[in-house]
Amino acid sequence: MNFYVKVTCRDNKRCSGNNNTKKKEDDKMLKGILGSLKRDKKEMILFAFAKGHIVNLNNVDDEVFSTGMLGEGVAIEPCEGRIYSPCAGEVGHVFDTGHAINLVSDFGCEILIHIGIDTVNLKGKCFEVKVKEGDRVNKGDLLCEFDIDAIRNEGLKVTTPMVICNSNEYSKIEARPQCDINVGDSVLRVIK
Repeated sequence: MNFYVKVTCRDNKRCSGNNNTKKKEDDKMLKGILGSLKRDKKEMILFAFAKGHIVNLNNVDDEVFSTGMLGEGVAIEPCEGRIYSPCAGEVGHVFDTGHAINLVSDFGCEILIHIGIDTVNLKGKCFEVKVKEGDRVNKGDLLCEFDIDAIRNEGLKVTTPMVICNSNEYSKIEARPQCDINVGDSVLRVIK
């Protein structure tokens, strides 16, 4: 279904490129309209946030994730130390230790990306976060870099779950089966 939005200038006057204030107001109004249309969508695709291998969330070696306690989702065993945004949205929270980032998608998904298992114990060592709370992100934007080898040398796993913390607000969340994955490939389908 296509949506067309007609925007007219105030007072039915012809828009001129010289009136920047009016243009900014009209742009803001148009963004609000388009934003509400995005939120009215019935489903959303979340994309791979890392290059690696998909792991079924039930197989993650941490029962907080494997039991679905925090929500439904998927995990990736990364082969590179970079985490990217799986969608457009806003950074809701960045943990001080750098091991986890919360995003809120334009669709309303509250997403937790948790880099590794028990990596909170590293107290920020091995992580270089590239975003801050409140930042606007797009699909594929770099969120964090981390040192896979250093994490493994600490005896920790780098398996990285991505969960929808408000899963109960959706009728269905479908994860892609286990396979090799590249950044930007679809991994989750979220249906209202």
